[in-house]
Amino acid sequence: MTEQAGPLLRRHLGDRRFLLTLPRAVGLQVLHPVIATALCEHAPNRLWEHKKRTVSQMIYLAHTGRAADSVIRFAHERVKGVDDRGHRYHALHPEVFLFQHATYVETLLTAADLFGPALSPDDRDQLYPETLAWYRTYGVSDRLLPRTRPEFTEYFADACATQLRDGPAAREFRDQVLRPDAWIVRHLPAGAARAMQHPRALALFDVAPTAADTAALRAVALTARTGFTMAPRRLRYVPQTRVAR
Repeated sequence: MTEQAGPLLRRHLGDRRFLLTLPRAVGLQVLHPVIATALCEHAPNRLWEHKKRTVSQMIYLAHTGRAADSVIRFAHERVKGVDDRGHRYHALHPEVFLFQHATYVETLLTAADLFGPALSPDDRDQLYPETLAWYRTYGVSDRLLPRTRPEFTEYFADACATQLRDGPAAREFRDQVLRPDAWIVRHLPAGAARAMQHPRALALFDVAPTAADTAALRAVALTARTGFTMAPRRLRYVPQTRVAR
């Protein structure tokens, strides 16, 4: 058994407000040609059912401290093929795996900004090293892993600018990202799902959030900040964290 996730990672990763922000991470993932192609081939027409299963498992593994390498290999070893440009891919390629993980890290920080619980600058400095330890439990090469938060910010901006593109696989999932139809994210107004997208995703999806979209996101944020703060832990956190505890 590996060491359990750090306290800030446990606090934020299992919080349902992180799940509500997942359209941001998934919007970027489906614009990555390898991730999008793999999803089309292995989870067609059920994007959010797939994410419910994989993200729930991700949260459980992080909270229990179980070594995740065998689980990751089992789930990803056969996820390989050829993308729409004829390039061979494998889901366990370090560059691909790192980008997918990075979308969750960036969304974790965004969720705290949008919905709470808020992160101070010191919290952010503590949380990022905890995400490094989290990544290393997967048993995937960490040679490309940014070692500091400023390095991560630089890496993520460059990856979004150079690795993402619109394509047939991305268009397959566009509507499901912008209008989630399953799991907890189905409760989001479509306007809020659009307004929370990363700027690079908005550009590639050719979407410009309206004032109504921004207002919808503000309304969700207000409810999340007030309602979730007052709710008991069993309602704020997903079941996988309770099992771990």
